Amino acid sequence: MDFNTLTSERKLWLKKIAELRGNRCILTYASDINKGGVNTSIEYADLIPFIDQLSNCDTSDSIDIILETPGGQAEIVEDLVRAVRAKYGHVGIIIPGMAKSAGTIFAMAGDEILMGKTSSLGPIDAQIIYPSTGKRFSADAFLEGLEKIKQEVLDTGKLNSAYIPILQNISPGEIQHCENAQTFSRTLVKEWLRKYKFSHWKVHKSTGKPVTIEEKEKRANEIATALCKHSDWFTHARSIKIDDLKKLRLEIVDYSEIPELNEAINRYFTLLSMTFSLTSIYKIFETPESQIFSHVMPTGSRQPAQLPQSAMLNQMNSIKEKIAVIDFVCPRCKHEMKLQANLEQHSDLRTDYMPFPVEDNMIQCPNCNLQSNIISARLQVEALTHKKIVK
Repeated sequence: MDFNTLTSERKLWLKKIAELRGNRCILTYASDINKGGVNTSIEYADLIPFIDQLSNCDTSDSIDIILETPGGQAEIVEDLVRAVRAKYGHVGIIIPGMAKSAGTIFAMAGDEILMGKTSSLGPIDAQIIYPSTGKRFSADAFLEGLEKIKQEVLDTGKLNSAYIPILQNISPGEIQHCENAQTFSRTLVKEWLRKYKFSHWKVHKSTGKPVTIEEKEKRANEIATALCKHSDWFTHARSIKIDDLKKLRLEIVDYSEIPELNEAINRYFTLLSMTFSLTSIYKIFETPESQIFSHVMPTGSRQPAQLPQSAMLNQMNSIKEKIAVIDFVCPRCKHEMKLQANLEQHSDLRTDYMPFPVEDNMIQCPNCNLQSNIISARLQVEALTHKKIVK
């Protein structure tokens, strides 16, 4: 499939999911977890495209969000959830693949969490990064390690000399930072479960007795604490499946038990994965009618790859009725060119413009002869215009 066909087919199944879910609004927020060299995590830059696409969802008081993410900043998740909850009374979170770490925190803000056989969440123990070294570690594991040292001192009456150089490099501020980070993650999950997920929990299935506010708060706290517990999961990348969540007494909708919905979600997710693997796109924000992509800039290689931010500017600066004009700067000699991408057959080439290389997407700089792959520019033009670039 070419890019337009792939996009059309993907959106067809996205619309089908919305229909099967009772014609709810639907929004995808997905990252390519397999693309290295780019920030696929939840970050501040995601707020604008997410809210932009959210503004295109106005058909009901309910929305489903298809989530695929390796995690990211819990503070940004809080802002995303606020934007969703300000507009919708009922939220479903659909996880066809994985939503780890901060993605799991996001999922806890749903009235429903929908997962299949291959879906997974992850532990939410906060990850701390030292800016100077880039070293990452679990805040919970760090605090647990300190507690073990403290307990050993209490038990033996002395401090093992091997711990001294370690403790000398730890400041009270770092300890407090870890405690704050853990508390923040746990508090978000606890509050969102109680306020949203458990708002539909009215009676105990076993006894038929009404569920009290205190019982909801206790269950929410137990789940949040368990998801934060690094020692229970051993690694931050651990996959938490439907059965694991049921053991925590968290109700999950297993969409694999709903054949038509299962087919629609699986087909959409397959097409979403194909879009990532066949293009330089690494983030997708989309509804059935609109989309915003984040993509990697290409190098001179024939394969899409990451390019240093200052090396090349490749953006569409104007779209006319029949052509798109693309500014291109050679990454080697900085020679500036204007490329004309024809959106209709037999469009005349404008003066001082170079034709877009339709056949192989490779442009050769007339100044230094460097060849550059500009497939990402083509994808951007075709996605925004809904037309194919032709000769």
